Amino acid sequence: MRYRYFVLITAFLLFPFAISQSVHGQGRGFRGGRSTPQDDNRRVADQNLVHFLLNNHDKIKRTVKEIPNGVETTTESDDAQVAAKIQEHVRWMKVRVEKSKPIRMRDLLFRELFQHTDKIKMVVKSTDKGVHVTETSNDPYVAKLIQAHAKVVSGFVAKGFAEARQNHSAPSRVEAPNEVPAARKNNPGRENRKK
Repeated sequence: MRYRYFVLITAFLLFPFAISQSVHGQGRGFRGGRSTPQDDNRRVADQNLVHFLLNNHDKIKRTVKEIPNGVETTTESDDAQVAAKIQEHVRWMKVRVEKSKPIRMRDLLFRELFQHTDKIKMVVKSTDKGVHVTETSNDPYVAKLIQAHAKVVSGFVAKGFAEARQNHSAPSRVEAPNEVPAARKNNPGRENRKK
């Protein structure tokens, strides 16, 4: 009987911990596992980089060109220290995407983006003053996530911490361009009816 109470009490005490680990688990992690802040030895360094860039957002210039399957971005600074930090930050963010080591999981857009890292391709080229990045996906929804993320990062550049304190919603899933909407499948010719 004591053993049964011990098991129940132990389960009761560990349940909140188990729930917090599943809620705070960060993306798919390595080889499909869960990644947590405790096993992310880059987290503090990357947060410091982000804070440095947010503090110096007024020294950063950024252009974004949306392409059908993602974005092409150029992020630069005339300040050599800021330019070096941009390059370092983007290099480590590419690693985070490749290894599914997410950040900003409180933000719905970032949370959703990091659920699809296996569908993201990043090509990073350093420039004299920063980086040029082409970020794409063959999945139309993930391409929309990439585009939404690029807009948010541009907001970070424009507003610094004021934008970084905000949470950002993920775009809704849309039908792929070649898909026929269910309403049209079920009622062909419906779109031709007069209203």
